[in-house]
Amino acid sequence: MNKNYLSIDIGGTKIKSAAIDRSGNILTRGRMDTPKNLTEFLTGIETIVEDVHGSIRGIAVSTPGKVNPETGTISFGGALPFLDGVSLKQLLAKYQVPLAVTNDGKAAALAEWWLGNLKGIKNGAAITLGTGLGGGVIVEGKLIQGAHFQAGELSFLLNATKRSDAPENAEQPANQGLTLQQLAGFSGSAVAMIRRSAQLLGLADLADGEAVFDAINQKEPQVWALFTAYCREIACVILNVQAVIDLERFVIGGGISAQAIVVEEIDRQYQQLLASLPILQQTLTKPEIQACKFQNDANLLGALYHFFLEHELK
Repeated sequence: MNKNYLSIDIGGTKIKSAAIDRSGNILTRGRMDTPKNLTEFLTGIETIVEDVHGSIRGIAVSTPGKVNPETGTISFGGALPFLDGVSLKQLLAKYQVPLAVTNDGKAAALAEWWLGNLKGIKNGAAITLGTGLGGGVIVEGKLIQGAHFQAGELSFLLNATKRSDAPENAEQPANQGLTLQQLAGFSGSAVAMIRRSAQLLGLADLADGEAVFDAINQKEPQVWALFTAYCREIACVILNVQAVIDLERFVIGGGISAQAIVVEEIDRQYQQLLASLPILQQTLTKPEIQACKFQNDANLLGALYHFFLEHELK
């Protein structure tokens, strides 16, 4: 009997795959560049599956976009818009093995809930810091999908709606439209923060996160204010979610969360928000804010746990 599973993590730049056992041990790994169109994408996915489909019990997939887990259909596709309307369950049905598909933010939350820093937490959430803000929310021991499968899409929370160039007491026109800058996924973009910091530091490589965090950890003035403002944005997102759902713990993921200063500063900014307005401190109990246990493997593991919930733990 086949004992292992194939997990696939579809990312904006890379597609990762792994053979994983029932306990969450990663046995083998694969990696390829994410194709730029649907035809090449499907060919790549089929190549991954063809290599192992005779020796696996099922296929688990994590993907950007809004996902209907029942049909495996992706809407919008996030960073990969050519996935809009694609049903991976239909496309991979010919392999005749069970398959489950989930959103990447939800996968990260499930990984932490299964084996990570949300284990044993009845009400918690994961926030992934990347190009935008991914998320997954656990309430009463169950991952929230939402009526339209979009629960946890934290990038679309609104931040301050007042124009930054307007006088403090100026009234804004009632018909003023929103801009991308007013979405949390814009102001909370780790990629954008790194790029802007690299520019301020005069780095040749604007994606050099290591050099940027060397400067941040030294609290160099060029980037420290930018970094603390970024962490305040994430703290605001946490506070807004906390006001609605009241969770025990938030775990912070994404590449930059490996830097201890990120979670430390988000927590400090959250405490400053509460202290700045006494009614917040009196009314809202502060949740725990921790780093995720899993970084690059979170979506692979979370996709598999979603598979278990759909096919083996009902």
